[in-house]
Amino acid sequence: MTKTDVPAESLTRLYARPGFLLRRAHQISASVFEDECRSVGLTPAQFGVLTVLRATPGLDQSSLARALGFDKVTVLRVLRGLETRGLVLRTPAPESRRNLAVALSPVGERLLAKAHKPAERAYQRLMAPLAPDQQAQLVALLQQLTEGLEDHARAAFVPPEQT
Repeated sequence: MTKTDVPAESLTRLYARPGFLLRRAHQISASVFEDECRSVGLTPAQFGVLTVLRATPGLDQSSLARALGFDKVTVLRVLRGLETRGLVLRTPAPESRRNLAVALSPVGERLLAKAHKPAERAYQRLMAPLAPDQQAQLVALLQQLTEGLEDHARAAFVPPEQT
């Protein structure tokens, strides 16, 4: 079969697959976020880490990874970048000296506060094509999809208990 023998509907079918659309939506979401948050120099992953740490200071690295659905390598890479910028502090965890507890530094607290408005603008831009009822429906459907398929995830998602 040559390239010209591929039926046109195969592309239509590809472009209508949930996985394709979710990946594309993620690319667009990241681009919109990075565009709005360029002034504060945060990626979506960094913003997520800082937000979780604000809500649960002193979280260990493994719990932080689970709170975001990240694998340990990804959370470590993000933390190293944030630590280099002086935005987070890693110290031995009180319950186990082998684990590290992570908290926002004062600089990280200030940057996260500064990032609130651009992150909200990114959210509004991302949701703008949808009517308010569609926005709520999209979020509800994505939550249902991710909760229903959680057992198939490469990295566990376990939200921390907020302090």
